[in-house]
Amino acid sequence: MLKRGKVEPQIEEFAKIMLRLAVVAMCVTATLGLGSELSDAWKTFKLHHGKMYTKEEETKRRMIWESNIELIQQHNLEADMGKHTYWLGSNEFADMTFAEFKQKMLGTLMSKNSTFDNELLYTPEFKAASEVDWRKRGYVTPVKNQGHCGSCWAFSVTGAIEGQHFRKTGKLVSLSEQNLVDCSKKNHGCDGGWQYKAFDYVKINGIDTEEAYPYIGKDSTCKFDKSAVGATIRDYKSFSGEQNLMTAVAAIGPISCAVDVTKKFQFYKNGIFVDYTCSASSPNHAILVVGYGTDASLYDPSDYWIVKNSWGNSWGEGGYIRMKRNYRNMCGIASNPYYPVV
Repeated sequence: MLKRGKVEPQIEEFAKIMLRLAVVAMCVTATLGLGSELSDAWKTFKLHHGKMYTKEEETKRRMIWESNIELIQQHNLEADMGKHTYWLGSNEFADMTFAEFKQKMLGTLMSKNSTFDNELLYTPEFKAASEVDWRKRGYVTPVKNQGHCGSCWAFSVTGAIEGQHFRKTGKLVSLSEQNLVDCSKKNHGCDGGWQYKAFDYVKINGIDTEEAYPYIGKDSTCKFDKSAVGATIRDYKSFSGEQNLMTAVAAIGPISCAVDVTKKFQFYKNGIFVDYTCSASSPNHAILVVGYGTDASLYDPSDYWIVKNSWGNSWGEGGYIRMKRNYRNMCGIASNPYYPVV
């Protein structure tokens, strides 16, 4: 017969060991489940975006993808808790590092000697509407896709001209970014460019229609055809400041702007984008501001810009992003806007 005093410690120790083993087993099971879940998601990602890799490349790409998915999930968890006003999502860029993304997708070069025409904006009597969306009034063509070519500057410029051409003629004509990539020789095609140099080119030559000079997403020889010109401009103006941008968007139409893109911008899905890490003085990506408004549904009502991007309509809110307005010139959106005079 065992003595009672010696049995209880043995049973207690055995219980502790079994508890530890149970916890380890649960962790292992959870880990195996997560790995399987990620494998299925990885296969879906590749299939959905048509991704194909060599065996060596796939290992590298999956590691990058998993890291980006972790970032997205962590951010969205915080957004669900009210810490952010926007959410992220996996997209075709999820297998790219931010350095690779910047090299392939960003291409705006900022002038160090910008001159502004702020005085040429509107009289103090002009009162901007509380909200504007030029998409609803026919000024904006469908979202386009620059592909893996740093030609955002060309898309921003064509978007601004398309809007002003519609304003003048009542006809919305899609204009050729490839015309600018190939023929605006003071710019660098898929390696980036300046919006004002693209406007200079159009001022002298005009610009062909998209139909006559379709986009191929890579540098090529100039095939400009004067008989295929879809729009011309007499001049262009630049300015700075959010109040002036609001006035210009309200009174003129879509405005060519540039922003500093960050890693979270890369994966933006929906909501009002705010990033305190981006720069207001060093934009690297050209976009088109097509309107503005205020989201009163949020706990803290937020003013925003409606921004058309050139990464296809599967990115963001159907190819658009809403960016915080009236808050520290978010990511430099009002640092150097342009509009054409037709």
